[in-house]
Amino acid sequence: MRAMWKGQLLAESDDTVVVEGNHYFPEASLVTGFFRTSNTHSRCPWKGIASYYDVVVGEDVNTDAAWFYPEPSEAASAIRGRVAFWKGVEIS
Repeated sequence: MRAMWKGQLLAESDDTVVVEGNHYFPEASLVTGFFRTSNTHSRCPWKGIASYYDVVVGEDVNTDAAWFYPEPSEAASAIRGRVAFWKGVEIS
């Protein structure tokens, strides 16, 4: 699987975990330099508290386009150490 935005490869892996239709990529598969820590957090009733990254390609910023669960619930332990994408990031 590949995550692309603005023609740039953000992540690539043969080992994604699909939860609720979203591919969670291993952190090690992220291409460094395109991610900036965001202050945004949200809560999922069964996965826990999510943190976000902005995706930055050149001058373009896709705010909160990647998310992860630093301490997922036991029910969501399969996504520990993994990152998912939305907001126009193409997964194929």
